Amino acid sequence: MIEIKNLHKSYRTGTNALHVLKGIDFSVKEGELVAIMGSSGSGKSTLLNILGMLDEADEGSYTLDDVPIKNLNEKIAAKYRNKFLGFIFQSFNLINYKTALDNVALPLYYQGIGKKERTERAYAYLEKVGLAQWATHLPNELSGGQKQRVAIARALASEPKVLLADEPTGALDTKTSYEVMNLIQEINDEGKTILIVTHEEDIAQMTKRIVHLKDGVIIDDKPVKQVRALAHV
Repeated sequence: MIEIKNLHKSYRTGTNALHVLKGIDFSVKEGELVAIMGSSGSGKSTLLNILGMLDEADEGSYTLDDVPIKNLNEKIAAKYRNKFLGFIFQSFNLINYKTALDNVALPLYYQGIGKKERTERAYAYLEKVGLAQWATHLPNELSGGQKQRVAIARALASEPKVLLADEPTGALDTKTSYEVMNLIQEINDEGKTILIVTHEEDIAQMTKRIVHLKDGVIIDDKPVKQVRALAHV
């Protein structure tokens, strides 16, 4: 599903160049649930941005679902993001003046899906995350956990190949974090490929594989015995 080879990325700061990713080799099979860990400055956010087509590598190759991701203009990048990827953010990134239903339906608008089908599909995904009765509520009427569930429903609504989750539990308390991880595990059990960037060891243990980044290189990549979140909820 994801194949990355010899990925390098540097950023210019004045006259200096900061070499952030230093020859990353990384692959993810369909249906995997992978945690990417590393301290601040390890390169995990840069890697996620490249995976999410929000940035491009200087060197190396990135293939997603057999499609080479290279030299994309913004229009093509946006089209591929909409087709292949669903994003879940630490800060939820919901639109405050839109209802939960409208937030979930928004990506479908950009896919050119008609209003009736958008509404039906958005409602179905809100139902999937247990929030159908909150469909007409605005984000400021929802708890942190509910907002993240809306964000997950929005990410799923466009039926992406891969979910990219950037610190999805970072803004939540422990109990709510485990509830969100239980939902993510259920989605993965249905076959969805999911990558989670996290600095929380207990959250990483709820995935099936942990990749450790340090100073722009992968120092460890191994499968783990998955801890089920439901046991802690």
